[in-house]
Amino acid sequence: MSFRPQPTGQPHGLALLLVLCGWLFAWPHALAKSPATQNLSEPLTQQPGDIERGRTIVSNRQQGLCVLCHQAPVAEERFHGNMAPDLRGVGARLNAAQLRLRMVDSRLINPESFMPAYFRIDHLNRVAPAFQGKTLLSAQDIEDVVAYLLSLKD
Repeated sequence: MSFRPQPTGQPHGLALLLVLCGWLFAWPHALAKSPATQNLSEPLTQQPGDIERGRTIVSNRQQGLCVLCHQAPVAEERFHGNMAPDLRGVGARLNAAQLRLRMVDSRLINPESFMPAYFRIDHLNRVAPAFQGKTLLSAQDIEDVVAYLLSLKD
């Protein structure tokens, strides 16, 4: 009895490797062209971030979804996640530009990150039709979350 592999409809290993290599080399260059990622040391809006609005976004499981993966000092929300760094004290560890960068697209820091790109619309995969061409959070939402996170010093 001889064994013959049956076609599975899945790409062969070499084809998959070539696709992945093409993506890895093209991705950083395409991302660098995105206007949202050009200079994140400056706020995305003229209006300063609002700490209370930022706290609301972080704790809201329908909008920011932050507490699904992060621990945060938000007592009214139960069952915080533990798959991502604890947000307590993050304002003492990171500055506004570092926080903004993580909010806009954490994959710029860690390509393996599973955190959503909250302020990016290009080079995304499997985007629901209702969200195509839209950011998950507005520029003001990002600034509000950054203001809240900066307030978390302890």
